Amino acid sequence: MVDIAREVLGEAGYTVEYVNVSWARALQLTREGQLDAVVGAFMTDAPDFVFPDTPQGRSTIALFTHPDNHWVFNGLGSLHNQKLLVINGYSYTDELDRYIEEHQANPERIWVIAGPSPLDRAIYLLDQHRTDIFAEDIYVMAWWERNHNEAIPPPRRAGVVDEIEAFVAFSPAREDAKELAELLANGTRRLLASGRIQQILDQYGLSLWTETP
Repeated sequence: MVDIAREVLGEAGYTVEYVNVSWARALQLTREGQLDAVVGAFMTDAPDFVFPDTPQGRSTIALFTHPDNHWVFNGLGSLHNQKLLVINGYSYTDELDRYIEEHQANPERIWVIAGPSPLDRAIYLLDQHRTDIFAEDIYVMAWWERNHNEAIPPPRRAGVVDEIEAFVAFSPAREDAKELAELLANGTRRLLASGRIQQILDQYGLSLWTETP
């Protein structure tokens, strides 16, 4: 998604600089106008942000376990007696967000972690059996598996929660946010039509999000 934004906005004369901060802080800084946009946002993450009318990607949220754990996700009821690890400030689809909000005060049900590199920490905690389940996008996990330290076995996918559109979303503090969102939407459609987005995804070993993962 960063590559898409760089290509589209770069053609219009903008320079895109990517910085890595925790998601909760990214949302705060962007809302305040200290950052210009966030990458990979759902509309449920920040409904006050300015979104393109065409998504830059699609996220499939799944639940992952230790490879020795044979638990299977079968609706929210199957989360009973399971400790779910999530990342602070993330949205995981409406359904799972409501479940997290309902049980976030119970450390036996919900464990929230934060920081600039939460994925590695989450997978480590899962590997150490300190939590039962971790919620993550399947494309993110596929990239981790492709590049991970072989000392930790890849987590096991225990079921998909839902699929949701993902965006580069712009700061509501920017006066030109709507113009930038329209520029990115038009450029995204152009790259989709030309096949360029698939070329970008090929660099990461990913398939186009309109296909079945």
